[in-house]
Amino acid sequence: MKITFLGATKTVTGSNVLIETKDKKFLLDCGLYQGQQKEIMLNTDQFMFQPSEIDFVLLSHAHIDHSGRIPKLYVDGYRGPIYATKATCDLCEIMLPDSGYIQESEVEWLNRKRKREGKHDVPPLYTYQDAVDCLTLFERVNYDEIIPITPYIKVRYRDAGHMLGSSIIEIWVTEDGKEQKIVFTGDLGNNDIPLLREPSTIDDADVLIMESTYGNRIHNNKEDKAEEFLEIVSDTLERGGNVVIPSFAVGRTQEILYEIQKSKQNDDERFRKRFEEIMHAPVFVDSPLAISATEVFLKNLDCLDEDVQQDIREGKRPLEFPGLKFTPSVEESKALNENANQSIIISASGMCEVGRIKHHLKHNLWRPESTILFVGYQAVGTLGRKIVDGAKNVKIFGEEISVNASIKYIEAFSGHADQTGLLHFVDAFKEKPKQIYLVHGDEEAQLELADKIVSEFHIPVEIPSRGDVYEVADVRYGRKVAELKSDIEHKFARLELLERLETLRDELYDMVEIIKSDLKQENGDKKIEDLNNKVKELEKQIVSIIEE
Repeated sequence: MKITFLGATKTVTGSNVLIETKDKKFLLDCGLYQGQQKEIMLNTDQFMFQPSEIDFVLLSHAHIDHSGRIPKLYVDGYRGPIYATKATCDLCEIMLPDSGYIQESEVEWLNRKRKREGKHDVPPLYTYQDAVDCLTLFERVNYDEIIPITPYIKVRYRDAGHMLGSSIIEIWVTEDGKEQKIVFTGDLGNNDIPLLREPSTIDDADVLIMESTYGNRIHNNKEDKAEEFLEIVSDTLERGGNVVIPSFAVGRTQEILYEIQKSKQNDDERFRKRFEEIMHAPVFVDSPLAISATEVFLKNLDCLDEDVQQDIREGKRPLEFPGLKFTPSVEESKALNENANQSIIISASGMCEVGRIKHHLKHNLWRPESTILFVGYQAVGTLGRKIVDGAKNVKIFGEEISVNASIKYIEAFSGHADQTGLLHFVDAFKEKPKQIYLVHGDEEAQLELADKIVSEFHIPVEIPSRGDVYEVADVRYGRKVAELKSDIEHKFARLELLERLETLRDELYDMVEIIKSDLKQENGDKKIEDLNNKVKELEKQIVSIIEE
C-alpha cells in the first residue's frame, strides 16, 4: 500500500491524499488551494493521477479547502462515489455550487481584462453547473457505522468536532491476509466549540495522518472569549464604527451567533450592559451561503451539542435574536456599505480572499473608528493574514487601502484544536500509531508539534512535501519512495519563481512608499543618490532577465 501526499503539505489548504492498494485507488479529500499565488495556481494544474482511475473518495468535511476541487475532479472524468456524512452532503449542496459561481465570476472579470490586452479567454476552473452535476456522486454515511467499501476495505466516520458533519475517518485495508489501519483526522475541533459535540477519541491505528494547523499555538483565554468579544464590539460601537467579522460562512458564523445569544446568561453588571448594547445594534449576516448553512444546522440536530438540541426541542432559537438581519441579495449587501453605521457585519470569506467581505473591508479598513475582528486561522499569503500581520496598506480590487481600523484576533474562536488538543488526541489512543504524518499546517507549526510528539510518545513523525510517496508495509512504516520526488520538484519550480517575483513586487511597493514619505528631504542628497544608482542597476538586471 502506498500513500501519496498531494495537498495541504506544509500549508493549510488543498487537502488531498492518494492511497493505492493492490487493486484500488482512493482519495482522502480533494480541496482547493487558497492563499499564496503559487498554491492557487495549483488549482488549475492537472491532477497527478488519472481521475477516471480513482475508485472512490472519502470526504472528511465540507470546507472548500477540503472539498473544493471535487467539481474539477468530476469535469476531468471521475464518476465514482464520494462518501461523506449527511450533514457534509447537505452543506456541499450549497457550498460547491457557490464555489462554482465564484469561479465563473472571477474568470469573467479576468477575461474582460484579457480582452482589453488582446488575449484569448480562459475557462473557469469549473462552473456552477459542474458543481451541481458532481453532487449526484455523493453517498451519505452515518457516524460510527462500519461501511464495507470493498471486500478488503472498510471505513468508519467519527465526529471530528470541527464543523457540522466533520469527520475523523478510520480505514481498514487488508492485503495478503494482513489488516492495517489508517486514521485520517481531517480537521480536528476543540473540546469546547459552541454548538458542536466534542471530537471522538480513536482506540488504535497503524498510521495516523493528522492535521497540525495550530501545532505550535495554545488557544489562550478560551473561557473569556465571549467577554473579550463583547468588549471589542462595545468599544467599537461607542466610537461610532462598524465591527466587521470575516467569518467562514459555515461554522464560525453560526458559533458567533450562538455565542452572542448565550452571553446574556452572564450575571456581571458590566457584562450585561455590553450585551444590551449589542442587542440594540444591528447584526448583519451578509452571505447567502451563511443563511442556507444556518438552515442546514437546524436540519442536522444530531450533530449538535446535547444542550443545544434540548434548547431547539423546547422551541428556543439559539441562532436568532433581536437585531439579527440577513442580507441575501447583492443589492442589500451593497446597501450596508452606504447605510450601515455602528453595526456588526459578519461576512465570508474567513480569509478575506473572495466574496462580499472584500467590499466591507474596502469601506471600513481606512476608518479608525471601525474594527476588523478575526475569529479564524489566516493562511499565509491571504489578504486576512496580511492584515493580521500588520500591513499598513493592502490592495483590494486594484485599489490601495490604508489600514487605519483597529485589528483584533480572538484565536479562541478557532475551530481547530490547538497544540494541547492535538497532543491530547494522540494520547487518547489505547494502542498508539506506529507512524504519524503531519499535514494541514505551516512548516514551523509542524516542526514544533513533531518534536512534542516524538519526545512525549516516542512515535516516528514525518512531515511530507507535496508529491512525497510513502510505502506502508508491516515492518517499515514511513519508507519513502523517492523516485517521484525529482519530477515533483521540477513541476513546481516555475511556481516558486512566481512567488519570488511577487515578493519582489511587494518589496518594491514598500520602497515607493518609503520614498514618498521622504519627500520632505529628511535624508541627505548623498543617500538618495546612492539609492537611485542601486535602483538603476536593479532595473538593468530586470531588463536583462526579461530579454533572456
